[in-house]
Amino acid sequence: MNDLNALPADFTWGVATAAYQIEGAVAEDGRSPSIWDTFSHTPGAVAGGDTGDVACDHYHRWPEDIGLMKQLGVDAYRFSIAWPRIVPGGDGPANTAGLGFYDPLGDGPLPPGLTPYPT
Repeated sequence: MNDLNALPADFTWGVATAAYQIEGAVAEDGRSPSIWDTFSHTPGAVAGGDTGDVACDHYHRWPEDIGLMKQLGVDAYRFSIAWPRIVPGGDGPANTAGLGFYDPLGDGPLPPGLTPYPT
């Protein structure tokens, strides 16, 4: 590249989220408390007493959120997985409802050209 400010033609533009900061629905469909739930509910631990209990409500609004990503024209969506949603007891079988939330994000009805990157 001759121009130090230019990006390669195959550069991937994307968005990234963190489960606790976006999902909300902390007590729905079998999800158990995470270390972040416990920490954020500890008096004085977080400014203003904010928690991720509702967050951006991605758990219920993910189709709208995916639509916004499409409007932005990004190519990638990196999202993390809340393990207390997948294995609520920390051990044992996977939570079917928890897996069901991530299924459309990983291989569901994402718009063409939007590649999921679960982490």
